[in-house]
Order: sequence, then C-alpha cells, then structure tokens
Amino acid sequence: MLEYVKIILQKVSFDMLLFSKELQKSINWLTENEKVELRVWLNSSFTGEYKAVIKEILDNKAA
Repeated sequence: MLEYVKIILQKVSFDMLLFSKELQKSINWLTENEKVELRVWLNSSFTGEYKAVIKEILDNKAA
C-alpha cells in the first residue's frame, strides 16, 4: 500500500490542495511502520510549502 500512496502523491503534487487531501486519506490506510516510512520519504521528496502541509497533516494524525 505504501508504494501505491507514493505514486498517487507524486501524481497529484502539481496541486497543493489535492496533495493535501490525498495525504490525509492515505494516512488512514497505512500501518504505523508505513507511516514512519512515508514521513521519511515525504521529507526527502518534497520541499518548500509542501513541508508545512506534510508536517501539519502527519502531526495532526499522530495526535
């Protein structure tokens, strides 16, 4: 499932809102280990404004 999520996020990364929605949905599908792997991958793959969106979504879902 993790690889599928990565593919989807790459394909929708042209639009921040769509990226945000897909990231929020995908968090519910992943195991805890996959969430950790996803966070590492996201932080190495996306920069700039995406960093804030990623942090907000992942931190809110972890709480």
